[in-house]
Amino acid sequence: MLEITSQNFETEVMQSELPVLVDFWAPWCGPCKALGPTVEKIAVETEGKVKVAKCNIDNAPDIATRLSIMSIPTLLVFHKGEIAAQLIGLVQKDKVMDKLRPYL
Repeated sequence: MLEITSQNFETEVMQSELPVLVDFWAPWCGPCKALGPTVEKIAVETEGKVKVAKCNIDNAPDIATRLSIMSIPTLLVFHKGEIAAQLIGLVQKDKVMDKLRPYL
């Protein structure tokens, strides 16, 4: 899975031809750890159609600030450089897929 950093955010997310699902998380966050396997399953199921990435907010606080990430886990769907959908908290896979479906 792609790791989003301050260095690659613009090219990997904002300039991506594919829709991008970014999981904003931190290693100390229990719900973030619980969401991880769900995000990994989505990455496998949508390979080639959606770019799935993780962004550790401890390592990239500038991105979290720029996007006004106030709580984690937060999932953002980017389409053509814009935030197209947002999910906050520990969500089920079907809810994430519902947000991605228009871009598949």
